[in-house]
Amino acid sequence: MASLSPSPSQSDNNDIHPLVALKRRIAALEEENADLRVRGLPGKKCESDVYYGRPIRRLVCLTERVEDLAAEFDRRIGLGATNESDADTMDSNDPDENRRYRSFKKLMIWCPSARKLLRSSAEHEVLAFAYSKLNESSDGARGDDSAGLKCAVADWLMEGTPAPNPAIHKRDKSGRGFYHDVTGRLMCPVDYDWSNPTVRASIRDYHPDFHITACSWPSFLYKDGCYDPQNPTKDLFKGELLVKAFKRVFTSPSSTDEEQPVDSVARSTPRRNSGERRTRRDVSTLLNMRSIQPRAIAYVSVQLRFALLSSGSWRIIDDEFNNQEFYDNIVDYLELPPTPEAAKEVDDLLLWWNQGVFGRKYVSDYRPQQANQMSVAMTLAKQRRL
Repeated sequence: MASLSPSPSQSDNNDIHPLVALKRRIAALEEENADLRVRGLPGKKCESDVYYGRPIRRLVCLTERVEDLAAEFDRRIGLGATNESDADTMDSNDPDENRRYRSFKKLMIWCPSARKLLRSSAEHEVLAFAYSKLNESSDGARGDDSAGLKCAVADWLMEGTPAPNPAIHKRDKSGRGFYHDVTGRLMCPVDYDWSNPTVRASIRDYHPDFHITACSWPSFLYKDGCYDPQNPTKDLFKGELLVKAFKRVFTSPSSTDEEQPVDSVARSTPRRNSGERRTRRDVSTLLNMRSIQPRAIAYVSVQLRFALLSSGSWRIIDDEFNNQEFYDNIVDYLELPPTPEAAKEVDDLLLWWNQGVFGRKYVSDYRPQQANQMSVAMTLAKQRRL
């Protein structure tokens, strides 16, 4: 494991050494040339470029600035990496640096605008301005999603039987949070028993034995809010409200009412005439997201918790609850399983999500067929050995 120097300060980020910038440009060109050799010339880009930085909060990172992610790559180039592949192998002793670099890799995948910038020869001032616009766009998308979920969550909860009392208002969040029994139950850490009046009172009174932190999973992450201490991963990330919130952000508001996969509507509605056209595309289509991404689940989990809160303004730390830590815990669980058994469990979970959100749509993307193990490949292999 290579030992890396400390992360650059904010002032370093604003004054990238020309040599490092040149090496980054060379490394990017080498990576681009390698991609062209392997995949051929790319086709025409889709209209997702108009989204600019809007994928960043949804699929890359919760709070970090684009320039900080780029600076982490620059630092590795400055330490001797000749291209992105070399930088991948330069693990740091600082987990935050490794986490930042993994986010940089996601940025290169999901944000075409940022990828073009980093592979360009633009001057520092141009890059700084472009980064600020990407950050502004990314935060704007997060704000739009927060506003949409604030109203949607109120509607969903008010549809319950019996209806919540007092009512949960769409525009006013002041009555939500732990002071409302419905939202409090959903937000309650699974380590505490919300049905116990003493526990509810202790949480509301900030009793020191009942901290609300990112060290505990909120109940809404589990199917029916049921947590088994003997099997803590059972039904984790299968909460009904979580799935609804995901569909509200990434597919369409109407898809949240569907119990079957989204594409099942095609089987029950007439085909459109050849002259009809779909005039709107959902977020997942605009982002070309053809399978469920772990960071999308983490992002929606944070957004859903914020929608259940009484707080009207976005904060990284709300009382003692750190949203960044909450997000990182989910990303680590889904992206860095420590054993083959854990990886299989995560793979099964993501398949469950893909089937529930996309159905048969994109099935070849989220569960590609192992063609080299199928009968045609086996037959041809045997024929070549004869």
